[in-house]
Amino acid sequence: MTDPIAARTVLTSDLGATGPTATIRVVVADDQALVRTGLSTMLDTEPDITVVGQAADGATAVELARSLRPDVVCMDIRMPGTDGITATRELCGPDVEDPVPVLILTTFDVDEYLFGALEAGASGFLLKDAEPAVLVDAVRSVAAGQGMLANALTKRVLREVVTRRRTQPVTAARATELLTPRELDILLLLAQGMSNEEIAATLVVEVSTVKSHLARAMPKLGVRSRLQAVVWAYQNGIVELGG
Repeated sequence: MTDPIAARTVLTSDLGATGPTATIRVVVADDQALVRTGLSTMLDTEPDITVVGQAADGATAVELARSLRPDVVCMDIRMPGTDGITATRELCGPDVEDPVPVLILTTFDVDEYLFGALEAGASGFLLKDAEPAVLVDAVRSVAAGQGMLANALTKRVLREVVTRRRTQPVTAARATELLTPRELDILLLLAQGMSNEEIAATLVVEVSTVKSHLARAMPKLGVRSRLQAVVWAYQNGIVELGG
């Protein structure tokens, strides 16, 4: 029997004394009650984050996410019944028309889970032993559509996607056929790990311009986050690891 499910809906006002504020609404899914409660409590202490629901298994996580429409689902991988990878695919897989962003949180540093999560559409992957501040930043990053991949995993992921590209025929169209020259410039800088602000400074444009180009480019590539865009760029030979 799984742990009891704790679910709650929080109604908050977007208008404060100083004007509109953005509250990031989060669902936490983990089969261990202690972990689930600890993560929820930690996130709830942040002024811009509210945990609106908790789930002890993947099926409940999907149900809550579809009904509550959170900005981020913090998803464990190994859960009874519907696992985190399957739940992620149901929430933000390639065929999902109205996806809910998922941040994978796991104790298992295993490539099988990592690539399974990314292929299922996850916007981020973080190990549970990360510092609290890193987790909070990851939630904010995923909510903003930027994605998150633990630094210790980044190079390994990119090496793997390059290897897979070399052993399998590249089927995606060339980026130059999909993107405008400016969109391609931004993708290349993004693949170097630059932030929106750094890209804007390099290209001498406004940050809002960078965001607009990225918003138009990602649907063309069939991706939904900056992280997935970077993986796409390496996977399709647009950039080389270390190049």
